Amino acid sequence: MQSEGPSVLLVEPFYGGSHKQLIDLLQQNIHGCCVFTLPAKKWHWRARTAALHFSQTIPTCPSYRVLFSSSVLNLCELVALRPDLAHLKKVLYFHENQLVYPVRKDQERDFQYGYNQVLSCLVSDVVVFNSVFNMDSFLSSISSFMKKIPDHRPRDLDLLIRPKCVVLYYPVQFPDVSRCVCVCVYFYHIFNFFLLYEQEDPHESSCEPRTDQRPVSEGDTGDQMKPLHIVWPHRWEHDKNPELFFSTLIKLKEKQVDFHLSVLGETFTEVPEIFSEARSQLHRHIQNWGYLSRDRYLQVLLQADVVVSTARHEFFGVAMLEAVHCGCYPLCPKALVYPEIFPAEYLYSTPEQLCKRLQGLCRRPDVARRHHVKLLVLPLNSFVIK
Repeated sequence: MQSEGPSVLLVEPFYGGSHKQLIDLLQQNIHGCCVFTLPAKKWHWRARTAALHFSQTIPTCPSYRVLFSSSVLNLCELVALRPDLAHLKKVLYFHENQLVYPVRKDQERDFQYGYNQVLSCLVSDVVVFNSVFNMDSFLSSISSFMKKIPDHRPRDLDLLIRPKCVVLYYPVQFPDVSRCVCVCVYFYHIFNFFLLYEQEDPHESSCEPRTDQRPVSEGDTGDQMKPLHIVWPHRWEHDKNPELFFSTLIKLKEKQVDFHLSVLGETFTEVPEIFSEARSQLHRHIQNWGYLSRDRYLQVLLQADVVVSTARHEFFGVAMLEAVHCGCYPLCPKALVYPEIFPAEYLYSTPEQLCKRLQGLCRRPDVARRHHVKLLVLPLNSFVIK
């Protein structure tokens, strides 16, 4: 008996980081997948040219029923070049959107990247965002974005795209660690991730809430007297606003506040100068500095007390959730995606508030160590893989 061919086509032009994790997770959990990827290098060229590459490398297959891709791919180009893929159920996943992605002051926003994402939405059947913030910021920016066109501007594109949109929070695979916190989430069955085979309402699900709770170890009295361990586990790039983070810690140092510091995360070709400056000024406080192996990274998160985000942009924030899962007390901006996930007690509005909160925790590190973090209940159409 002849076996059936693959029914799901997974395409990822930027196969690295969270993009890779999602593709790998889907491939592991969905039967009948066929995967085509490009290495996570030269992002701008991937966005410009990946569609042509995939049009030549994806073989014709009559069994395909679903095409899934991240929004890095110009899906409009791909289905135009490959009409045999046009009839598939096309699912577009937004890890980030280029309409509001921050650019440096000395750069201009490249219109083409955002324009390609809009076109991809128009040819998609389902458009999936990893947060409400990501979806709303994209849809609300389309009209003003199109005004950059000098004349004959398209209108009401957001009204065409909005009915296709659904929010499914990024499926975090939490590591199995002994120090955990109380996190209440909804488990969304991965086989229904993009409504592959049934024309269901994407906003309906029959899943039930699940709660896991394990106690945080109290430790002895001496352990509670150790300096507060602050961790910053983000990419070393300007959009993560390391200037605010390090200027805050330098203020604490000048006030003779004691703390330990671990600066983790991935580095790229250009590292902001603030990192070398901060390393020099804060060297007496530093416990860990730079990119670590996965196992060592998790060990540091388990040792840390507070995790800080100073991001100027964040569409989901896997690193913050992983740190919280490992027992860290979170401090996040009261903006971007964070109010969707973190209650108000973990949010700050100004640099002064961040400094004051950290100073208080440095004075009383036991407060962070004994605290059980509670996240907001994620919406019904989100899921976490345990």
